[in-house]
Amino acid sequence: MSLSRRPLLALALCASAITPSFARNAQTQAPTATEAGIPQPASVQLQPGTIPPGTTQPGFLLLDGRFHVQLTGYTEPRLDRARDRFLDHLTAQSGILFGLEPTGNAPALVIHTNKPSAPVQKLGEDESYQLIVDAHGAQITAANPLGAMHGLQTFLQMVQSTPQGFAVPFATITDQPRFPWRGLMIDCSRHFIPLPVLLRDLDAMEAVKLNVFHWHLSDDQGFRAESKVFPLLQGKGSNGQFYTQAQIREVIAYARDRGIRVVPEFDMPAHATSWLVGYPQLGSAKGPYSIADRFGVLDGAIDPTRESTYLFLNRFLAEMTALFPDAYFHIGGDECNGKEWDANPRIQQFMRLHHIKDNAALQAYFTARVEKLVAAHGKIVEGWDEVLQPNTPKQVVIQSWRGRESLLRAAQQGYRALLSTGYYLDLNQSAAQHYSVDPLAGIADKLTAAQQHNILGGEAAMWTEYVDGQTIDSRLWPRLAAIAERLWSPADVTDIPSMYQRLDTFRTQLAAWGINPRATTETMLESISGDPNPSALRVLASAVQPPQGYQRGGLRPAFTYTPLNHLVDAIPPESDAARKFQSLATAIAAGDANPAQWQQARSMLTQWRGNQQQLAPTLDRSPLTAELAPVSATLSQVAAIGLDAMLEIESGQHSNAQMTTEWLAELKAAETPQAVLILPIVAPVRALVQAAAQPAN
Repeated sequence: MSLSRRPLLALALCASAITPSFARNAQTQAPTATEAGIPQPASVQLQPGTIPPGTTQPGFLLLDGRFHVQLTGYTEPRLDRARDRFLDHLTAQSGILFGLEPTGNAPALVIHTNKPSAPVQKLGEDESYQLIVDAHGAQITAANPLGAMHGLQTFLQMVQSTPQGFAVPFATITDQPRFPWRGLMIDCSRHFIPLPVLLRDLDAMEAVKLNVFHWHLSDDQGFRAESKVFPLLQGKGSNGQFYTQAQIREVIAYARDRGIRVVPEFDMPAHATSWLVGYPQLGSAKGPYSIADRFGVLDGAIDPTRESTYLFLNRFLAEMTALFPDAYFHIGGDECNGKEWDANPRIQQFMRLHHIKDNAALQAYFTARVEKLVAAHGKIVEGWDEVLQPNTPKQVVIQSWRGRESLLRAAQQGYRALLSTGYYLDLNQSAAQHYSVDPLAGIADKLTAAQQHNILGGEAAMWTEYVDGQTIDSRLWPRLAAIAERLWSPADVTDIPSMYQRLDTFRTQLAAWGINPRATTETMLESISGDPNPSALRVLASAVQPPQGYQRGGLRPAFTYTPLNHLVDAIPPESDAARKFQSLATAIAAGDANPAQWQQARSMLTQWRGNQQQLAPTLDRSPLTAELAPVSATLSQVAAIGLDAMLEIESGQHSNAQMTTEWLAELKAAETPQAVLILPIVAPVRALVQAAAQPAN
């Protein structure tokens, strides 16, 4: 069965049967503008409307089995498939089987497009649309199918459950993206990501209007694309885990159906060990080479001084640029440590003869040669910010990962650039942290208007040192939706509580595409504990997080073959419970909490304090649980301090200095990771301790 033509209706009905509807319960209140989904549209005007004949509720278009979709203006098979997916998801939300043909004077969604989009989707195509919903139906108007598909996703996110049934509020939405490049990079080299996982992530990308899938296909740990010209690339460099050219074409077609470009990346000259296993003559050292099983910056690098290197790359690029139709082709270019170049006398002699002063200049020479080859095959080079050198051709697109300085420098020098700094999903930062990163923040005033247009947008990055096909969904979603909003919505859409509210709604919608991070966590908790109902482990899991940044690698060495089956792998990057407790503790410490907030905070701390008694007797069953004993004990201790501090605050008697000092010392110790886990409730408990130490007003 072709994965690009899956039985969507069956999938939708299955999702509806096993997951709760993701429609909001509107009761009788009209939604606010911020409830129009994620990313938030550029303009939302809600219309209260009047009560026309046959309408039972003002301000809402009711959906029933008569509702259907009509295509007018320009049409194409891609729009037909988008309509079918739309109706499948409506069925999944509502349980109503919608028809394709009008019935009498039935309400309809009329989609009008003026012209086709480009045969190969292009950067900067018009993605705008207008969505109008009134008592008589709904209309989506767009210049081309891209905008129409975006409008369908907005309509889906507006569906609500009302006392009269499922409905969409009367509204006029005018929408367009802020940035033309809104991407996700998935590293499929360090851990191979199965094809069905990529396809469902493309489905979810469509929902949040991301439009670039950056497919990282080669690195030291594996070469993941089939080459028929150089079959030893995948034959010796992949451990048998790679995508065939037929599968690659399927992903490209699947993505295009969802308005998503596919940009491949083949990393060179460094991060290239997997290239050199089958073709050691490309390498800068004698060899032999083997697929890397460890992570980090390794020494293997392509030799940039041999003409045979460029003959090889020209044939390889001819094959791959023909396979991938997008105009952009990523050549990597990051983290070349130059150690193999330094140790090779012939390379050093070449540098002297050609007056190449250092390894950065040698890499610039390589990049310039490769750029000409890529351009000869009709493509535009994209590279990580190391490729930005004095002689880098101006058409190269710079992807900034080391900081805003390279983004600013590239834009000022006339290069087009995009931001990934701050969008690294593998670093386990919160959605709020990612949401607060804006491509133009802090640099807009240093750029002319023309230079600002050089900032194309941004890409989230999912590197997979500690992620595999089982766990990637929980690392991508729902945080990726927050980044999608930052890249789509107006710059002044910055309300973090609103973002989290809409993110929670979107989290339940993900189940329609087979993405259920909470179910993944639950399955792994059952496996870790050997218990079909690991209630006490579930409580512990709700209160811990993976370490942020690059800390994990220093806490426990890992290799490509290391099982990703510990609690740190099972839990989401951000603890919802800890985030909610943070809000409660902040209100209590400030003296602004109401009785319900006091009670909720006390209830959470009481559960965390008492969980140790239930969990401890079960932890000696396996090494996976035994390592959690100190984590559980520390959670109990921290929760107990929080309860004591709340008692002090509530009594109006500030705690004595010795007690405060002891509590703060214990909390400082509790910040040390245990079993590669951190306790995010330490900071809010510290705020309670500090509030308890202050005299009552």
